[in-house]
Amino acid sequence: MLQSLGDRLSQILKKVKGWGSLNEGNVKEGLRDIKLALLEADVNYKVVKEFIDGVTVEALGEKVLKSVTPVQQFTKIVHDYLVKILGEDAKELAVRSGGLSILMLCGLQGSGKTTTAVKLARHLGKNFNKKPLIVAADIYRPAAIEQLRLLADRSGYETFIEPDDKPISICANAVAYAKEQGFGAVVIDTAGRLEIDEEMMNELGEIKHAVSPDEILLVADAATGQVAVTVAKGFDERLGITGLILSRMDSDARGGAALSMSFITGKFIKFIGTGEKVEDFERFYPERIAGRILNRGDIVSLVEKVQGDFDLDKAKKLEKKIKKDTFDLNDFLDQLKKLQSMGPLENILGMIPGISKKANLQVDPRELKHAEAIISSMTLHERAHYKVMNGSRRKRVALGSGTSVYEVNRLLKNFEAMKKMMKRFKKGGGMKGGSISSLMQGLSV
Repeated sequence: MLQSLGDRLSQILKKVKGWGSLNEGNVKEGLRDIKLALLEADVNYKVVKEFIDGVTVEALGEKVLKSVTPVQQFTKIVHDYLVKILGEDAKELAVRSGGLSILMLCGLQGSGKTTTAVKLARHLGKNFNKKPLIVAADIYRPAAIEQLRLLADRSGYETFIEPDDKPISICANAVAYAKEQGFGAVVIDTAGRLEIDEEMMNELGEIKHAVSPDEILLVADAATGQVAVTVAKGFDERLGITGLILSRMDSDARGGAALSMSFITGKFIKFIGTGEKVEDFERFYPERIAGRILNRGDIVSLVEKVQGDFDLDKAKKLEKKIKKDTFDLNDFLDQLKKLQSMGPLENILGMIPGISKKANLQVDPRELKHAEAIISSMTLHERAHYKVMNGSRRKRVALGSGTSVYEVNRLLKNFEAMKKMMKRFKKGGGMKGGSISSLMQGLSV
């Protein structure tokens, strides 16, 4: 989502590097460009003013002007103020170490609450070892309960459903059931409503009074821009929210809400949704997001993503295969599946400092599916010995995978290039020049 703003700021800071030294004139010129970039990204004007005023004072201070590398200091100040605007520190959920934790989701209709409820349940189970119960408290939207049940079932979580009862009773009964059955957490998916809807907002207040939640989290669609900030203020005034979750951070909208909500509301963004899968859910780290915006990448989050599904034994076996030059298409297929499970590829590439801009990499997820289909259409012998793939075999595989002979040829060519690159790594050649680009191209057909 923040790619467009990141591109603008990176261009501005690149121009700053050519200054050599800082003075009042070029600082104001640079900040004028940054101000326009922020406003175009739909960042709240109060946030923009705070940001520009703060950076101006710091950038024209004696500490910077006397610095050996004043331009680097200026870049650091911009980064640090971005972190400040975003909320400074990551905030974890208020989850009890023992007993039942209750988390209540609220927000506008269509903000992504139902999907977020399942994502949050997964986070509680994975990071707090809490067995979650998801409560279907949206009795107003057609098919809302069924949607939640399907998503929860697919992820292996139980849903509490009482469609003929009132939301207040449903939530109270769910909490009682969770205590009886030994659940560690309750996630309540409430119905979407406007913050000006008196009757519906009163209902949320009654649910809060009935179950005393540890967290009241507002789910806001990041693509709605400044409207999300207004909504957050309205819900907080009526309900007293404890935190924010930004959904659809993977969209191509301007993303100003992400840079405005925490500062304007005084509430911290705790999570962001980065895709449709339940795995596409991240804790919100202001410093890491600032790094992504300024094209410095986010290696820490990338490592965490990889480690989430990391299998040490498999990794050791894979390392041995690479050393012995026995890495085959079966291993390649396994790596393709792992790559796809990590979420949208543009998000992964965006975590690598500079790679998305320097290498101009755009991998269509459908191409990975095509690669998977091509390899799956080969025999075990062909996967282990790709050089036996003659013309007739390639034609058969193309027909079986629903692709073309051209695509089969391209996959095999890229796989061969990848094996050659692995040989260079084995010899200690390291990753030079366009190797990263070649590696990513090898992951598609």
